[in-house]
Amino acid sequence: MAYLSGASGPDVDAVAVALEHAQAALPPVVLTELLSDPKVGESVKDLFTQLPLLEVIDGFWQRAGLLRARLIARGRRARLADTLVAQTCLDHDLSLVTRDADFRHFVRLAGVRLAVGSAND
Repeated sequence: MAYLSGASGPDVDAVAVALEHAQAALPPVVLTELLSDPKVGESVKDLFTQLPLLEVIDGFWQRAGLLRARLIARGRRARLADTLVAQTCLDHDLSLVTRDADFRHFVRLAGVRLAVGSAND
């Protein structure tokens, strides 16, 4: 995550503003990924465990599976965690802040919106 690495850019600024104004929320899988990284410090873990998690809405797992199948059928990369993030954003009608180019397929084929940038179009 660019924000944690000290990078700069509009995506990092968007995360900083969201955190500052208590507007940030996480898909549960993002928190899981963050806590799985042994290099992440305790202060960062504390910060992110205090953020609200986006609710998993009924039918989520089916929609996520079908979304992933649609991308894979078109020969696109669709990692499971990325699919779960994308589906959570779609379910909550939220924009995603990311630099991960793998999300470009979710933008093009599923209508995921990015908050800033272009996920390396």
